[in-house]
Amino acid sequence: MGRLTLEEYLNLVIFHKKRSFTRNQFWQFMLAQSKPFPEMIDLVTQLKQNLGLKIVIVSNESRELNAYRSRKFGLNSLSDCFVSSSFVHIRKPDVEIFRLALDLAQVRPENVIFIDNTPMFIQIAQNLGIQGILHTDCKSTRAKLSDLGLNTE
Repeated sequence: MGRLTLEEYLNLVIFHKKRSFTRNQFWQFMLAQSKPFPEMIDLVTQLKQNLGLKIVIVSNESRELNAYRSRKFGLNSLSDCFVSSSFVHIRKPDVEIFRLALDLAQVRPENVIFIDNTPMFIQIAQNLGIQGILHTDCKSTRAKLSDLGLNTE
């Protein structure tokens, strides 16, 4: 939720005792876990460029990982806004993070499509009147968007 820096978190959770690896090795390992999903990046790019949609990224991650992934994968060019738990000090599944995203985007719930790979988060969005798409793969997400009238081809 951004109440601890990554350094503080690592001190408490990982490096509270002697380890066989260094902080830098652990950080590099963490970064290596960040993998792009080119098909999804292309899909979101198409939604933004071709359809002029507003894109808001809602995530639960540390400030440091958020910044790294934004730079590494060009997410800043995809998104109009980041609502990251480390920035706003609330996290999914707290309904307030969804309300904050709606407020920042200045959109009504019925004009939003929320895509996520966690069924519980989709349900919370739907309880607010937001259309949800449970992401399992890019092909099915693209098809569900098409069913909602958003042609992404």
